[in-house]
Amino acid sequence: MNKSKTIKDISREANVSTTTVSRVLNGMSREYRISEKTEHLVLHTAQKLKYRPNHTAVSLRLQKSNLIGLLIPDLSNPFFSNIASIVSLELRKRGFSVIVTDCYEDEKTEIEVVDLLQDRRIDGLLVMPSGANPEHLVALYKMHVPVVCIDRYFTSAELPYVATHNYKGAYETTQYLISCGHEKIVCIQGVPHVMPNIQRVKGYLDAMMDAGLQNYSFVTGNNFSQENGYLETKLLLQKEAERPTAIFCLSNTILLGVLKSTREEGLKIPNDISLVTFDDAEYLKFLKPAITSVSQPVLEIAKMSIKILFKMMDQKENKEAWDPEQILLSPTIIFRKSVRNI
Repeated sequence: MNKSKTIKDISREANVSTTTVSRVLNGMSREYRISEKTEHLVLHTAQKLKYRPNHTAVSLRLQKSNLIGLLIPDLSNPFFSNIASIVSLELRKRGFSVIVTDCYEDEKTEIEVVDLLQDRRIDGLLVMPSGANPEHLVALYKMHVPVVCIDRYFTSAELPYVATHNYKGAYETTQYLISCGHEKIVCIQGVPHVMPNIQRVKGYLDAMMDAGLQNYSFVTGNNFSQENGYLETKLLLQKEAERPTAIFCLSNTILLGVLKSTREEGLKIPNDISLVTFDDAEYLKFLKPAITSVSQPVLEIAKMSIKILFKMMDQKENKEAWDPEQILLSPTIIFRKSVRNI
């Protein structure tokens, strides 16, 4: 194998100093008044010698890697993969490479990945936390690595975050079901310890209580999977006399399991049972019937998270103190055909 060419090789070939070569290759010709002729000579020589910069050495010298870490709880979940796609595209537009990691809803995996990313000297981290403990993220934050939580966040830590106002979305959706005459409303939840789920369940319970229906409140389930929605619905439908008149699914993946189960039981939506889901997707309007949903401002969440991350990176470079921003954006209920008045 041919030995990789260095700045010294370019210097020798072009008959200019290594300092001049370095300044040209780092785009600093104008700043140091290097002539266009010399700049052209250095760039032509670098191309001729097939010079490739050592990015590791550059990042060590400049304390900047142009790498952003992006931790996702579950890439098989369309909501998370959609956010990952938007974030990756926006970061690449800004000239940054993205290391995307699926943590499989496992906190231990997330902690291990954070350590690996720290070794890669990432410039910042965008994370949808899988666990209930923020200590590893707080430790990174205290080491002056910009960290921003997306969608999921912690009230016990001063970490910046951008998320949906999940409580508001769940409260208003439950109110809508109640206004349609429903009392036996069951909530099928996702991962119990993550903040979006906590806030959605709280919104549901508070709306039921405010309507005097707390005795009918029922929360079941333990993750955001289709299987969870399917199994929990199977159990709910065993006793016909105790069947709910409406089910509030706390994710679209749960909804898919619920739909499979209700169809196997020969139930029609919304004649036999009404359905609503938290989060929107294009396919929901093509189902028969189209499903009423809580639409999250995904694009705004992703772009605002990136904006905060880059603001923190600039503040770090200018040795300014961080003021962690914590933002909740309002969702919108998309009314379709899956709820009937009773």
